[in-house]
Amino acid sequence: MELAVLNCSQLVTLAGPRRPRVGDEMRKLAVIPDGALRVRDGRILAAGPRAEIEPGIRPGTSIVDAGGRVVLPGFVDAHTHPVFAGTRTGEFELRAEGVTYSEIAAADGGIRKTVRLTREASEDELLDSARRYQQWFLRCGTTMIEAKSGYGLSTEAELKILRVIRSLGEGAPAPSPRYVPTFLGAHEIPTEYRGRTTEYADLIIHEMLPQVAAGRLAEYCDVFCDPDVFAVEEARAILSAARGLGMGLRIHACQFQSGGAAQLAAELRTVTADHLECASEADIRNLAAAGVQPVLLPGSVYSLGSHGYAAARLMIWLGMPVALATDFNPGSSPTASMPMILSLACTQMKMTPAEAVCAATINAAYSLGRGGEAGSLEPGKLADFVIHDCGDYRELAYFFGRETAREVYIGGVCAYRA
Repeated sequence: MELAVLNCSQLVTLAGPRRPRVGDEMRKLAVIPDGALRVRDGRILAAGPRAEIEPGIRPGTSIVDAGGRVVLPGFVDAHTHPVFAGTRTGEFELRAEGVTYSEIAAADGGIRKTVRLTREASEDELLDSARRYQQWFLRCGTTMIEAKSGYGLSTEAELKILRVIRSLGEGAPAPSPRYVPTFLGAHEIPTEYRGRTTEYADLIIHEMLPQVAAGRLAEYCDVFCDPDVFAVEEARAILSAARGLGMGLRIHACQFQSGGAAQLAAELRTVTADHLECASEADIRNLAAAGVQPVLLPGSVYSLGSHGYAAARLMIWLGMPVALATDFNPGSSPTASMPMILSLACTQMKMTPAEAVCAATINAAYSLGRGGEAGSLEPGKLADFVIHDCGDYRELAYFFGRETAREVYIGGVCAYRA
C-alpha cells in the first residue's frame, strides 16, 4: 500500500546523524517548507519538497492533504506509568491545601494507595482504563510509549500489569501506539514490607525478575533510587540482577534528593537517568562522562507545585542528548500531553522549541533503543507521523493546553482523526 502526504506547511523530518542529537544539533530539525511524504508498506519511502516528491507518486496511491499544516514524527514518550486503577483526586486536593507529597506517602497514601486499588482490579478492568488513557496519548500526537509497571508491588500484580502493557500494544481494530515495557517492581516499598526493604528487594531479585524475564514481559528494569525508598546498595543489587537477565537499565534518580542515585547510574552506565531535578552539577557531569542519557519530566515538577526543574541547559551545554517525557501517572503527573511538556520545557527549563521537539522525538526514541526505527521521518523508518493543527512547529509549545493532533498515523495507517 502506498500513501502520499501533500500540502505540508512544514515537514519536520528530524533527519540527521544516526545517533541521539547533542548540543546545537538539537536545534536542527531539518524542516522542509511545503514538504511532502511518500509511504510504502508502513515505512517512509521518501521525504522532501513537494515539487520533488509529487511527480514520483504512482497511480492508485492514497493522497492525504495536510491542509497547509505541520507534519512531525509521532512523539515518543520515554517515561510513563499508564496502567493503574482509580485516581488520586483526593490527594490532589490535599496538596492544594498545603499537604506535601511526602506527608501523604508517609500516611500510606500516594503510590501505596494506587497499589491497593490496582491489586484489587482485574486484568480486564486495568486494560479498559489503560485503553482510555491510550486515546489521550493519541490525541496529543504520541505514537510510542515507554510503559512501566510498578503499581502492583507483588509478583502476581506486577506480572498482571506487564501483561496488560503487552495487550495495549496489540492494537485491534485500529493501530495502537507502540509500547516499550519496563519492569518497575522497585517503585515503592509495599505496606506489608514496610521496615523490611532488604527482604522486598530479595523478592524482586529472586522471584519477580526471573518470572518477568522468563515471560519476556519487559525490555528494561527501573528502580526508584532514593534514601527513603531504595537506597544505593539495594538499587545496585536489583539493577545488577536485571542486567544479568538481559534487561536494559533505567533509574529514577534525584527526584526529591540526590542520595547517590546519579553516581550509581554513572557507575552502572544505565541507559537513562530520569527526573534529575535535585541532581548537582557534579552529578550531571558524572552522568555525561558515563554516557547516561537524561530523561527530564517537567510535568511532575509542575503538578507537585514545585519550582525545582532539572538543569536542562547545563545538560545540553555538556553535550548530553536530553529527552523529554510526560511521566504520566495518577499521582505526580497526570498528563498524557506531550505538547504541554514542550511548553514547560521552554518556559521553565529554557529549552528552545526546536530542542524540545528533538527531545520528544528522535532523542526519546534513542533512549528506548528505537532510534533506528522511529523519531524522525527518513526513508526506511516507520511511518509514524502526525498532522498537527498549526502552521509552524513552534506553536506546539506556544499555544499550551490544547490538543494539536488532527490526524495520527502509525505504520502509515490512520490511528486517530480529530
